[in-house]
Amino acid sequence: MDLNFLENDAMKKIIMPIVATLILGVNTFAFSDVASDAWYGNTVTNMSGKGYLSGYNDNTFRPENNISAAELVTILSKIKGVSPSVGPSAHWASGYMQSALDKGWYDWDEFPPTAEKFDEPISRQIAAKIMVKALFPEAKGDYNTASKMLSDFSSVDGRYIDGVLAAYSQGIMTGDNNGNFNPKKGLTRAEACSLLERALSKAGLGDVKVSEPVKKTVVNSKGISANGRLHVEGTRLCNQNGETVVLNGMSTHGLQWFPQFTSQGAIKAVGDRGANVMRFAMYTDENGYISSPSVKNTLINGVDAALANDMYAIIDWHILRDGDPLTYKEQSKAFFTEMANKYKGNPGVIYEICNEPNGNVSWQGNIKPYADELITTIRSIDSDAIILVGCADWCQRLEEVVSSPLQGKNIMYTCHFYAGTHTQWLRDKVASALNSGIPIFISEWGTSAADGSNGVYIEEAQRWVDFMNSNNISRCNWSLCDKAESSAALNPGANANDGIDNGELSASGSFVFSQFN
Repeated sequence: MDLNFLENDAMKKIIMPIVATLILGVNTFAFSDVASDAWYGNTVTNMSGKGYLSGYNDNTFRPENNISAAELVTILSKIKGVSPSVGPSAHWASGYMQSALDKGWYDWDEFPPTAEKFDEPISRQIAAKIMVKALFPEAKGDYNTASKMLSDFSSVDGRYIDGVLAAYSQGIMTGDNNGNFNPKKGLTRAEACSLLERALSKAGLGDVKVSEPVKKTVVNSKGISANGRLHVEGTRLCNQNGETVVLNGMSTHGLQWFPQFTSQGAIKAVGDRGANVMRFAMYTDENGYISSPSVKNTLINGVDAALANDMYAIIDWHILRDGDPLTYKEQSKAFFTEMANKYKGNPGVIYEICNEPNGNVSWQGNIKPYADELITTIRSIDSDAIILVGCADWCQRLEEVVSSPLQGKNIMYTCHFYAGTHTQWLRDKVASALNSGIPIFISEWGTSAADGSNGVYIEEAQRWVDFMNSNNISRCNWSLCDKAESSAALNPGANANDGIDNGELSASGSFVFSQFN
């Protein structure tokens, strides 16, 4: 091991108390992966006992995991009593990051407020700068003394020299066994414990306790076998261990038109490419369920195929031309009663009760009353499943949901976008909703214009992907089919039953499939 922060030949980095589901009930004094004779054992116990950081629901500490800027800044803010400001992004640490930026702990270009770098592993030289700014703002270091202590001092970027020198002058940091600081490497949780303990002691803050450990988002993008039954915590979709889950996969087109892409082989092909969710679009009109109820058998085949391939399955009541979800409310209740009875207790099934309300409908007058009835119907059979609810204007009028959200657990609200039509203005709406505590699931998105045509807008699609990644938003791309339109993932005539090779992917499909795990 060649850690930077060393004490008695043990390397130390800075670990943050931010963990995926840091639940206070976890036994922080007996982690299953922290041996009693480990060099960091006593330090981890001490830091956990003071509430700076905690373990995971599976009783592990994961000492070798890296920590991020968001984690370090949040724990230091809590220790120093710094309140979060109003940040410009929906990231969970945006408020603390903005406060730290305002105080000069770091610079704008290091971690832009747009949050795309908040969750990246923080380098040791930046960590040194932030620690000194937060805890030792007046500290200075002697160049001649400290530079001789570090064999790789020349590798420290110029803007971080003062921070590194100050950290060494305070005795917070030392080199590894070879005298190297390794300025651009990351920090593990175990090393962070030791660094924090030493720094806080030097700063006279060794007895400070934190009442609520900082929660880190550990993102899990695996399937049902790894995550089990999902639930909603705040704005996060979480697994059975409380870790944040991001579902990333495909939506079918209309099942009445493209049933071949619900086959066992086709669904397996999508899963083999890394997707962990499939959405099955049960159209109401256009020769869908209302006039041809037997189409539900195609949906059932697809759902069963997804579950068999360790993928979550969304049963989507795909209103579109009907606009108002109240139009076929009774048929919807009958449909979801049947589906809930069939899949009751299955951890992989998610219900989406109204695809895209549109036209002369509102949240308060049409959608919310409908949702209240449908949720009651489903909950009378399946009390725990995730339920997705659309909003007005093709799932874009999120501000109405913010003003009057539904009551109940495990409810998320859908937003739909197409990169060629919907840009920053809609991302701002999503960010605002998240900041207001509204959990968002993007159950349909496309790389094309809103009508599925007019080419593929890769640059804007990438902006959306970056935004969804930064905010851990689950999503399904429209659509898994070979229709001759820009939004289709497959080229016309593609056969997905025997796998999907790159030559069968359209321009949209190539981009979308490259984003899977």
